[in-house]
Amino acid sequence: MIVCKFGGTSVADATAIGRVIEIIDGKRNLQPVVVVSALGGATNVLLDIANKAANGELLTALELVEQLRDRHLREATALLQGSSEAEELALDISATFDELAHLAEAFKTLGYLTPRSLDAVAAIGELLSSQIVAAAFRQRGYPAVFVDARDVMRTNDFFTKAEPDVEGIRQAALEKLVPHVQQGRIPVMGGFVGATGARVTTTLGRGGSDYSASLIGAAIDATAIEIWTDVDGMLTADPRVIPAAQLIERISFDEAAELAAFGAKVLHPATIAPAVQRGIPVYVFNSRNPKAKGTMIAFDAPRLPVRAIAGKRATTMVKLRSSRMLLAPGFLRRVFEVFETHRTSVDVVTTSEVSVSVTLDDASNLAAILQDLAAFGDVSVSPRAGLLAIVGAGISDSGHAMAKAVAALGDIPVHMASLSATGINFTLVIDDEHVVPAMQRLHATFFETPA
Repeated sequence: MIVCKFGGTSVADATAIGRVIEIIDGKRNLQPVVVVSALGGATNVLLDIANKAANGELLTALELVEQLRDRHLREATALLQGSSEAEELALDISATFDELAHLAEAFKTLGYLTPRSLDAVAAIGELLSSQIVAAAFRQRGYPAVFVDARDVMRTNDFFTKAEPDVEGIRQAALEKLVPHVQQGRIPVMGGFVGATGARVTTTLGRGGSDYSASLIGAAIDATAIEIWTDVDGMLTADPRVIPAAQLIERISFDEAAELAAFGAKVLHPATIAPAVQRGIPVYVFNSRNPKAKGTMIAFDAPRLPVRAIAGKRATTMVKLRSSRMLLAPGFLRRVFEVFETHRTSVDVVTTSEVSVSVTLDDASNLAAILQDLAAFGDVSVSPRAGLLAIVGAGISDSGHAMAKAVAALGDIPVHMASLSATGINFTLVIDDEHVVPAMQRLHATFFETPA
């Protein structure tokens, strides 16, 4: 069995979904399970509907509901022409958007949104797209079956960023997915969406469809997990920033995970973990160019000083200075408990005898964090920082690659520098405005200049 996940651009419209069916047709002998995202951009519109309604803009929200309804009906009609289930699916789609309109009215009345209600709205995109894709398979004669992700993806109740129940997912997958595959059917389910034990809808957070695919792959002991997107694979840099970015044909799990965590757009940061634990190779392919080589992510890969460059903008840097840190056991533990209390992850950390500096990707709880940190010493914030990650399994084998990276930045100021514990990620913290030119300089140095 394999798991094939198709992102929003790969199921954006009827034409794109047609390509998905062609791709899966060539993999029938591998017993595929199909995981799909919402139609491209649909989740953003759904969240916009909820927010506008809660802010009192009900008419605008309802207009967006109708636009999204029309889009789903249009693509379903294009895919199911002549199908006996076309009318039934159209009724189901309309009923879903009727319910969404009622939710928008409720949000307007309440004047606020809860994380639980946000998940109920955000999940609609994947639940609809998976039904549409499954019906499109059947219309073309393939034995596909829609599987409600909420029956498989078991999670806790931390809404908008639910944490998976790995053993619960495994049991559910054995009951709800594997029998379909064994009987020759193609299960189609949405990513990103889950449910609590009481079957309350949850989501794994933005980009969680990749994570869903990896969790399902691990649950069913898949031989491979394929992530189908709109680029030819993982590249040496983001092609939107570096047009000369080059394809990486093979990369290690550790390197891919570092790149995903530090801004690479191809994979969700959590995607790799379940695959690593089960030793399942992950492939990244382009649904618009299925004959391209793509990228294989596996345990072993040629050891290079620098595999790729990643950049992350809009990062917040927090600095704490306190003389009480000096020779004080447990001081750092108490400092990091502040971030844990406010459920905020730290990206990069540097320390000295009397100071600690960290970067945060999510600053939504920053005010509360700063208030708690003030009890330890003097706190300062740089709200417009950026990260550069120079990733390679061999980067710490000598100081040459790291020295070359710093030298390439020239006059760009560096505020923090950190070598990961694994020795494969050299991270530099700079000003947000310098991230793009810094990436251009680094990529030119390591990939565009003859050694």
